[in-house]
Amino acid sequence: MIRTKIQNWLLENKIEGRLEHPADKKFGDFSVRTGSEVKLTKNNLVDKVEFVSGFTNIYLNPELLMDRAKKIKNGEFRKDLSQIGKNKSMVIDYSAPNIAKAFGIGHLRSTNIGQAIYNLYEILGWKCIGDNHLGDWGTQFGKLIVAIKKWGEMEVDKMTVEDLERLYVKFHQEAKKDESLVEEGRNWFLRLEKGDAEARSIWQKCVEISLKEFNKIYDLLGVKIDYAYGESFYEDKMAAVVEMLVDKNLIKESQGAKIIEFENMPPAMVEKSNGTTTYFTRDLATIKYRVETWNPDLMIYEIGADQSLHCRQLFEAARKLGFTNDFYHVAHGLIRWEGGKFSTRKGETIHLSEVIDRAIKEAKKIAPNNSQEQIKAVAIGAIKFNDLAQDPKKDIVFDWKRVMSMEGNSGPYLQYTYARCKSVINKKQDTKNKIQKKQSWNEEEMNLLREFYKFEEKIIEAADRFAPSVVAEYLLNLARSYNEFYAKNRIIGEKEESRRLFLTESTASILKQGLELLGIETVEKM
Repeated sequence: MIRTKIQNWLLENKIEGRLEHPADKKFGDFSVRTGSEVKLTKNNLVDKVEFVSGFTNIYLNPELLMDRAKKIKNGEFRKDLSQIGKNKSMVIDYSAPNIAKAFGIGHLRSTNIGQAIYNLYEILGWKCIGDNHLGDWGTQFGKLIVAIKKWGEMEVDKMTVEDLERLYVKFHQEAKKDESLVEEGRNWFLRLEKGDAEARSIWQKCVEISLKEFNKIYDLLGVKIDYAYGESFYEDKMAAVVEMLVDKNLIKESQGAKIIEFENMPPAMVEKSNGTTTYFTRDLATIKYRVETWNPDLMIYEIGADQSLHCRQLFEAARKLGFTNDFYHVAHGLIRWEGGKFSTRKGETIHLSEVIDRAIKEAKKIAPNNSQEQIKAVAIGAIKFNDLAQDPKKDIVFDWKRVMSMEGNSGPYLQYTYARCKSVINKKQDTKNKIQKKQSWNEEEMNLLREFYKFEEKIIEAADRFAPSVVAEYLLNLARSYNEFYAKNRIIGEKEESRRLFLTESTASILKQGLELLGIETVEKM
């Protein structure tokens, strides 16, 4: 990779400063603070070096940039990237919608970011295992059973996931008037855990209804997760975890409940006073299973920032039990209303299916001549990119206009730029497409050429930071550079056709590969 070669060259010259890309391209491809002017040995990587205001600015050799662009364009660069994670493995926990609740816009972040992180680690050579840890267990199912029995107007197997969600909302509305309903819900969950036939039958039907709905959404999003082990999968595995905690003297009694204490955090509940298990216990059992089944080097949890304390407690408990794997919580911000976060209990959710339907209507306006499949690709691309282009850690205020924007910093803008490239390529006249080694590049051509090699860097940076937004931002910068080049330069039929087609083909290839990493399809025309 070019950055590594430049770093090694600087070290040979005893320069150890931080290597950065100048914000303004007129100051070169790389810049390093050296304080005073230094003499550097010559090499074939560098075209020229300038010292300006305490920085040594490095301009790369255009021939080097072209050679690297060719390797990226034809996919050869992937061989180098795949060595980075060779013989390493990771498990990533993502999406994780809750059974008996429609797939809301709030679960989009975990699904999108999780899948993109999976893709980034995969291209870096890691063995990746995606696990959809479905929320299909817990006291909320006791509450749902109560609601179904009291207010259900049809047989459970005839209900939709929206029907189940409405009943869940009604339970919480009624529980405000009658507190005994909460205790009734706890008792039904206890019956569910103990294998009560009626409770199990109702619960199983709720799971089947929900999974059918979730799979439709995953198909629309183009998401396929390797495994889908719900919390209930660990029902018979929790006793072993509790036994491990007891053996290591980590369990304490507190008001009839079993807890585990930490030095710098509140305690976590392992078992409630009525004997039912907790989310925390199930997550510990999940770690134990993942270690015993896959023993990954890294376990990534792509779940909301509001679960940060839970993750810190969980990872610390895992270490206390002797699990030495690396753990990382990708703490994404929430998708919120302007007045606060969504709440299923209050009935304040937006279903992802509604967003997709509206996105398809908007996509038809800007691509009226495209096929239904292409329109769907534009719509899904708009939704995904709006999410992935933003810092994962920050909350997103749900704004229909921004989500559905088909201009500017958006997925459709990148898809349109790709389609523009393909249109140019399809009109090419120079079939030889030979480019002389020594070229006289104009400003727009050179600015574009100097973007290509950064693709590799951005993939690595995005994986290191668990932030697909790094790739999204890079693709936007690349598209802007290409569109500026396109606006100021004729391509077909000019004497520079060969090299300008090369720039166009390289742009198209990187846009396609980059969007694929983000889980977004390209379209040939728009």
